[in-house]
Amino acid sequence: MSIDSLPTLNLSDPNLLQSSSHHPLLLRLRQALISCSSSIESGDFQRSDKSIGELVDFLNSVTDAVVSEPDEDSPEHDAFRAVIDALSFELPKAVARFACVSRRCLEIAERVIDRFIEICSPRDMISILCEALDSPSTMFKVPGYFVPLLSGLSKVFMSIQRRQFEQVKAAVPVIVNVLKAVSSELDDGDTDYEDLLTRSIDIAKSVQAVCLKLEDEGKEKLQALLGLYVLEIMAFVSIGLGYKVSSCLSLMSQLTYFLRFCNLSYLGLITGCDVDIIIAPVVGEDGDDLVGCFAHVKHGACLAVIWGFISNEVAQAADEDLAAVKAKLSSDQTKRWQAIGMLRNIFSCVNLPWELKKQAINFLLSIVDGNVSRQYDNEHMECLSDMPSIFATLQAIQMVIIYAPEAEIRRNAFHALKKVLADIPTSMRFDTLTALIKNSDSSSMMAILIDCVREEMRMENCQRISRGNQVIQAQKNSCHSTAFWNDGPLELVGLVLRPPKGGPPSLPEYGDAVLSALNLYRFVLITESTGNTNYTGVLSEKNLQKAYNEWLLPLRTLVTGIVAANQKDYNQLALDTQCALNPLELVLYRCIELVEEKLKRAA
Repeated sequence: MSIDSLPTLNLSDPNLLQSSSHHPLLLRLRQALISCSSSIESGDFQRSDKSIGELVDFLNSVTDAVVSEPDEDSPEHDAFRAVIDALSFELPKAVARFACVSRRCLEIAERVIDRFIEICSPRDMISILCEALDSPSTMFKVPGYFVPLLSGLSKVFMSIQRRQFEQVKAAVPVIVNVLKAVSSELDDGDTDYEDLLTRSIDIAKSVQAVCLKLEDEGKEKLQALLGLYVLEIMAFVSIGLGYKVSSCLSLMSQLTYFLRFCNLSYLGLITGCDVDIIIAPVVGEDGDDLVGCFAHVKHGACLAVIWGFISNEVAQAADEDLAAVKAKLSSDQTKRWQAIGMLRNIFSCVNLPWELKKQAINFLLSIVDGNVSRQYDNEHMECLSDMPSIFATLQAIQMVIIYAPEAEIRRNAFHALKKVLADIPTSMRFDTLTALIKNSDSSSMMAILIDCVREEMRMENCQRISRGNQVIQAQKNSCHSTAFWNDGPLELVGLVLRPPKGGPPSLPEYGDAVLSALNLYRFVLITESTGNTNYTGVLSEKNLQKAYNEWLLPLRTLVTGIVAANQKDYNQLALDTQCALNPLELVLYRCIELVEEKLKRAA
């Protein structure tokens, strides 16, 4: 009898099996069903052990009767088979609800599901258990509900005799979606979640056992699927339990054990190369549907390495030499850029504990700090292809700087930001900083980035001076334009002091960004004047007039108006605004003085 053709079974229906009530086994079935259903609906869990126990006894009796009936074509045998098919379709969901009550109820629920696994075909049981996983009642959407169902699937997988890859592939997305849903709604102190993760690891062990029985293409595809599944589970473990590092180490060590079996290495994971390799054979013609199921695979790939960075025990389980991996990333610029791009998955994940982001920042510093090989000329074109992912990582690091709860994390994240920027070819660095500023809505972050531009200009100017007067004169004569000493900084200042929407900037909201822009303008103006240079064009009369009339005077009018308005108020907000504008006002008037002086000389 086909499972798909069966109607939904109402366990509390008193007419269930009424037409066959003359059979003693069916009478017992009806009694057990009504007892279980009543307990579920009323919430009377005190009767749960007895009700489910009676049901287990009934299933044992049914099994004995089916085995003792030699004629498979007899009406009795058909009746038994129909009963079992109907029960197997609906009962797993019912008993799974009891598993939430106590450890004893969980054991009984697993025994009930185990009995159906013995009676029904593996293909039918996969469909039945997946249906139970995919459509639970909202009130039972808790880790304990899913534990016996996942336990059952891990046993069913071992019984699959053919088309192993296809059947496991159909079930894995359901499992992953369950874990994703539970991890996103997890309550603090929910101990059942660890049991759920343990069962998910049991499923990985079952898939591995099936792989060992296969050969050639089937084995390779199932290994790839197992690799994706394990990486996804690593992400869920980190999201749900990452704040308890000690509790995670055992689970991560168990999961890490599968990496080598799936031909996944730390170097291939942190660069993303191994992820791309295993996705291709699994996704096949399913396209985006299956890719969406494994949305956290790249998170898991990075986290697999970060957990090895945290614990030698985990790295040993992967049979990896993490020191060698870090050395390779430090010496190979292409792989380092790939790793930097991959780490954005950790920094941008809002559900990931700060402790893991902290460790990821430390790992990033370990591969970009110190003796790093930089060959910008040879690797410039390679960097162009990696720049979108590197830029995304820089944006994610900014979020860490802004929102991290601890000063140490913010400080190290800023250090990492500067190191990653320094790893970008000089010819692309200014454009990268400008793009970060344009895409930021945080005044403080914009100020930090503008200060980075000023520091780059200072260092470039010092290098130019160190070459000697002869080189400087040659550069002046050839109107040499360098990476930062060009018209770009003036455009950046104008972007802040006269935003694209028009008018002066909003104060005091963007006070930090405005102050940094003014400091940058003052630095450029003084440096060009002192060095008798004009690389940026800041000393041309046209640009001086533009800065004076379009940037500085409108800003002075705005600041003067705010200060005058605040002098009439004596509340805390007015005082805070005045304090915030004081340094900005000082730099603004100094810039006005410098420009007026230059314009007088030009006249």
